Amino acid sequence: MNSILFRSIPIKTIMCKCVSGDVAVYSDGRSPIHDKMFLGRFGCRRLSLSASKPKKHVPVRGKKLRSEKQLRYAFVDYKKVKVVGGDGGDGCVSFYSEPRKEFGGPSGGAGGGGGHVIFEASTMINSLERLPSVIRGNHGERGRSKNMDGRSGEHKIINVPIGTLVKDDTTILVDLSVDAEKYLVAKGGAGGKGNAFFLTNENRAPSFAIGGAPGQEFNLILELKKIADIGLVGYPNAGKSTLLRSISRATPAVAAYPFTTLNPHIGVVESEDYTQISVADIPGLIRGAHLNRGLGHSFLKHIERCSSHLYVIDLSEPQPWRQLEDLKYELEKYKDGMVDKPHAIIGNKIDLPESKINLEELRTQTDLPIVAISARYQQNIIELKSLLFSLHHHHKKKV
Repeated sequence: MNSILFRSIPIKTIMCKCVSGDVAVYSDGRSPIHDKMFLGRFGCRRLSLSASKPKKHVPVRGKKLRSEKQLRYAFVDYKKVKVVGGDGGDGCVSFYSEPRKEFGGPSGGAGGGGGHVIFEASTMINSLERLPSVIRGNHGERGRSKNMDGRSGEHKIINVPIGTLVKDDTTILVDLSVDAEKYLVAKGGAGGKGNAFFLTNENRAPSFAIGGAPGQEFNLILELKKIADIGLVGYPNAGKSTLLRSISRATPAVAAYPFTTLNPHIGVVESEDYTQISVADIPGLIRGAHLNRGLGHSFLKHIERCSSHLYVIDLSEPQPWRQLEDLKYELEKYKDGMVDKPHAIIGNKIDLPESKINLEELRTQTDLPIVAISARYQQNIIELKSLLFSLHHHHKKKV
């Protein structure tokens, strides 16, 4: 080997040519092992001085945030479905035979029963979008020889959002308003009998069986109505989504144009004693909403389930009491008694200079107390939360 050790040369670093390649040898007492080199069987090992430059760090592209207009297709609150129970398995025609017992008699087993289709309310689903248009139950297996019955089909459980109404044309069959509540939608068919079932003294060798019965079939309408303790009712661009963001962890879309919110959003507000209430941000209403203008019926049906209402008034607009009158009129025309629920008035955008003048005019037009807030700058949010819980407790006393 032609390796050379430079121990007596008074230089700090010398490049020497070894058999294995270029190495750096230090004369100041340091071992080459400490500097990315190590001694092997044959002396110095090669240290690559021409290593390629490390690649630049390329950040992983995250998912692009979808706007509310793109999300409107992901929220479905009305759907027609066809539900079919599983068919029962057919019975079997078989005769038992073995050595020295050639005529052992009929041994056909019965078919298994078809599986049922069950709807179950779940908090993990917020929309009817992923619900298939045709729901079929699992079929039962056919019977077999040697008196073996077929396996019954497993029941198919379909999760639906809480607040789902199951209708048959116009008749409401069930209202799934409680978590884990179940409803048997379509029963599976019964399994057919095998020929062993028909053995009698008169007929010792029945050569027929019964086929499985088909499952029940229904065409149903599913309608989702959000359930919340308090609903935020107001005109478009009144600041309802910003308000829900400021009092909960919900993240509805916020922008400086009307109809930003196209789907209802629900946030949870927690008090100091860990009491929780749900608050729903309902899309903005316009005049004539009870006549289904501006998708009014699609928005009003979610307000119907709220136990209390919170009217959000935009104080920056002139004559703010007109908003309150129009909102109450739309609710009353949609369904009698909706304005009689516990409610309160919130004056938003108090941070603007014209809002303070409009607030005094609004107080002269109504006897109800008005809480002036600024959802954007978190003004009077603590007072608003105490109002929310007082409304909730007032409703509980009535119930």
